[in-house]
Amino acid sequence: MKQSKLFGKTTKTISKDIKITSHKLLYQAGFIRESVAGRYYFLPLGMRVREKIVKIIEEEMNKAGAIKIITPVLHPLELWKETARNDSVGFELMTIKDRNGSDFALGGTAEEMMVDLVRGFNLSYKDLPFNIYQFSQKFRDELRARGGLLRVREFLMKDAYSFHADENDFKKEYKNMWNVYKNIFQRLCLETVVVEADNGYIGGDYCHEFVVESDVGESRFLITEDGQYAAHEDVAIFKKENKNINEKEKELAEVEAKRGNTMDDGVKLHNMPLWQQIKDVMFIDDKGRYILAVIRGDFDINETKLLNITKSNDLRLATNDEIRKIGSESGFISPVRINKNVIVVGDDSLRTTKNAYGGANKKHRDLLNVNIDRDYKLNLEGDIAMAQEEFCDNNNKVLIERKGIEVGNIFQLGYHYSKKMNAKFTDCDGQEKFYYMGCYGIGVDRTMAAIAEKHNDEKGIIWPESVAPFKAHLLSLNQNEKAEELYKNLEQAGIEVLYDDRDLRPGEKFADADLIGIPYRVVISAKTLKENSVELKRRDSEKVEMVKIDELINKLKV
Repeated sequence: MKQSKLFGKTTKTISKDIKITSHKLLYQAGFIRESVAGRYYFLPLGMRVREKIVKIIEEEMNKAGAIKIITPVLHPLELWKETARNDSVGFELMTIKDRNGSDFALGGTAEEMMVDLVRGFNLSYKDLPFNIYQFSQKFRDELRARGGLLRVREFLMKDAYSFHADENDFKKEYKNMWNVYKNIFQRLCLETVVVEADNGYIGGDYCHEFVVESDVGESRFLITEDGQYAAHEDVAIFKKENKNINEKEKELAEVEAKRGNTMDDGVKLHNMPLWQQIKDVMFIDDKGRYILAVIRGDFDINETKLLNITKSNDLRLATNDEIRKIGSESGFISPVRINKNVIVVGDDSLRTTKNAYGGANKKHRDLLNVNIDRDYKLNLEGDIAMAQEEFCDNNNKVLIERKGIEVGNIFQLGYHYSKKMNAKFTDCDGQEKFYYMGCYGIGVDRTMAAIAEKHNDEKGIIWPESVAPFKAHLLSLNQNEKAEELYKNLEQAGIEVLYDDRDLRPGEKFADADLIGIPYRVVISAKTLKENSVELKRRDSEKVEMVKIDELINKLKV
């Protein structure tokens, strides 16, 4: 391709709102442009990279036995209603009506569509297992689009769905896809950490994210130094050490407490450790239920864990007025003698202490010597604590906090969708049974951003050869006749080349070449032609070598 004919130009000027490196470089180098918030044009250079990523994913999926299909972008809303996901997903579902008044959802994820497709066939155990996948545009009305391609409202995803006779068969495919993903990201030159994660609105019991470590990522996870344990903050578990559990239980006492509403205020007033204080946070869920989360004072509440244990779709903090309506007081809430309509959810850390202290459901009144079971009961109990750096996992290994970009995920769905949608196959005993399912996603556009985020320097992007828009960037320094001949020879040899035939100063051409980041830069000038040569330089190296023109093609084909 001749650069003079390339649609999309490089630019030095960017908005001050563009903060993240990948966003800045993809914009400046002419790969993307924003339409409206969270929705992007992919320009020719961006399309070439995107297509390379798609090709690698497709090759590895096909090699693993998956079969490519495509679903409609508009999903009949009644399918989402079958699974009760029309108002329970972790993003605002976008819906439209057609001229007949039928309701559709703009596909944010395709579990319902795939199950609806499969249940329409009269399949038996002989047809299982199979894995069907697609590349399709996804729509999510995210509250906050940010970071260029890292968090958007419209994007390309590879999503795959496997159907099995039972869990044992599914586990084979789960491991298969795990290895396929490792191969894909290795070919994309992305080092990933496989992190235990929460299934969230997808459903099922467990899943794993493939995360590229990066400070600009939104996935916060905890990992041991040896890498044997890695888990997203939403599911990370850690050891909660016992404190004073051998202490004799003392008599419950109510005392005056003229203090502020914070945990630190309680520590200062009573001169007791934070871990001995009870932390109480009142929420209201999407069903209107009052949920009191109770935890040891030195821990924080993990709202995702709380959502899962209460089977809520959404949580918000209760207002001061709402707290007063159920007979308590903000900053002085207590599970002791709390309104019976409140669901009390306790963290298992409450059993590591004795004689705790905290509010008394009255302003400026506290309780001392509070003990679980004796003084209050829990409606639900489990792990609702947020893991923190320097805590230890259950094997006493120290946890280290990391951030990263989630580029892929694999989910165990089990019977979650097949039972809700009555999707069955005929087993070898002639009985109809529900499919056991898994699903597997890769965000293509986010993966492109992650590559740019990890492969760059102060001059621009450094694309890995596997996804680079072109292999060579040919720069002519006032030698267009010879450059044109070389350009045609390179193309005939099957080498993808971007030929900078523009009438610009050498410095501008060099700067654009570095910014765009094509793996090899080839310069032809009066100086090089004296030796019937060109200058060849790898984008990731400072070394420049003179290569004979008749040897260049073989050199680039290596």
